[in-house]
Amino acid sequence: MIKDNKLIASEISHIAEVASMLWSKGWAERNGGNISVDLTDCLTPRELRTKPVKAGIVLPIPMPALEGHVFYVTGTGRRMRDVAREPWENGALIKIANDGLSYDILGINPVMPTSELASHLLIDSSLISAGRPMRVVLHTHPTDLIGLTHCKELLDSRKLSLLLWSMIPECRIIVPKGIGIVPYVAPGTIELARATITLLENHDVIIWEKHGILAVGDDIIECFDAIDTLSKAAQIYFSARAAGFEAEGMTNEQLQELALLFKLPSF
Repeated sequence: MIKDNKLIASEISHIAEVASMLWSKGWAERNGGNISVDLTDCLTPRELRTKPVKAGIVLPIPMPALEGHVFYVTGTGRRMRDVAREPWENGALIKIANDGLSYDILGINPVMPTSELASHLLIDSSLISAGRPMRVVLHTHPTDLIGLTHCKELLDSRKLSLLLWSMIPECRIIVPKGIGIVPYVAPGTIELARATITLLENHDVIIWEKHGILAVGDDIIECFDAIDTLSKAAQIYFSARAAGFEAEGMTNEQLQELALLFKLPSF
């Protein structure tokens, strides 16, 4: 059985760990947020032929770049605290059909994947087509980072990135490409996915205005760490404001020194 695969079990345990942290951070109210991880390389040829529990679910748009890929995806309406406790019962293992037009649900339970599935898959497909495949798409709702998007002055990628970087050196190091910003688009839409894809050409972390944040990468723990570091920077900023003063922040010269020291991309 797929559940007996040690590589899969390890990946699922990491997903459960991150789901638990998202909940404990207060970033996953009710069923807020979603996770997808490409597990194709973890499966044997025999496991890839597993009989589906539900077959032929049509995708909203063709995904030819994802033909044959298998993903773990958190389930629609499922709470992160439940994913943390029982990841198999609150997620779906899906396989994209060889024509890229539909998907099957593998595993034990016919759990339907997140309503943001189209966004996740479109992002994965775009990154593969661009020659930079990423295994993980993580979306969550950090209170402090969403709070920053309610300030129109900060709805500028460069300005927001420099602000967050300047709060703590690790932020410049751990999120070296800065943060992209998608102006408000209704959740769960193809339009939101397409706007995100455009920004992923230059960033690995994207804020959706008044909604949440999305990170892509090869390791789900690293994706969580990037968001967590940005959240710490936002907390430092808000703590200073709450104490009655404006955070001074690191200077551009200090940020440039970090870039040279750690061989970070310029911004």
